[in-house]
Amino acid sequence: MTRIVIDDDLLSKLSYLSEPLEFCTESGYVFGRFTPHPDRYAALQAMPELSDEELKQRAEGPGYTTEQVIAYLESLRP
Repeated sequence: MTRIVIDDDLLSKLSYLSEPLEFCTESGYVFGRFTPHPDRYAALQAMPELSDEELKQRAEGPGYTTEQVIAYLESLRP
């Protein structure tokens, strides 16, 4: 398979595609098709939509230090 490295400008145009697209010339000739890799979008689609209020509540909620999290995780070991 041939690999073409794309520049940042093209990457920004293709980054959020969730369905196939066609590359065509200005005259309408279809040069090829591009299908985004499904794994990249599965994670984005699985993310919940949160309102500004929910985000604020989560930011103001209780926090834990790294040491507290590690201690809790270690307490779960059999």
